Amino acid sequence: MKHAIAAPIVALLLCLPQVASADFSAKRDMRVSRINDAVFEVYGSTAASSGRYWCGAGDYARRALNAPWTALIYVVRGRGPGVSVNKRTTVQFTLDPKAAGLQPAEGSFISLPLRVGRSQSVQLSVQDCDRPPVRY
Repeated sequence: MKHAIAAPIVALLLCLPQVASADFSAKRDMRVSRINDAVFEVYGSTAASSGRYWCGAGDYARRALNAPWTALIYVVRGRGPGVSVNKRTTVQFTLDPKAAGLQPAEGSFISLPLRVGRSQSVQLSVQDCDRPPVRY
């Protein structure tokens, strides 16, 4: 009798859409969700400073993807609504611009602004995790 009730419930649960959840908790209260094999999305509980997004991306690249310190993290999409999560403000990044269909920005500069194609190293991004929050 128990199996007669459990089977339809299990079948119903399997039909429900899967809710995307954060697969990584980064430093400075940031979270990361994967969009696909090349792109990941960084977000916080509220909109955050550029440094906090870079921190989340760097922490994820280093600890979850085992990227070397010298690897470059590229902005795929600046601040905008979430794709993998229901958040108003997220930023999308990649370690592989070619796989993400991204043309890297030209020039050798540190790019704290979150503009498409800009990049900075994993090491520099992780250093943003140690900066104290700016208080006004």
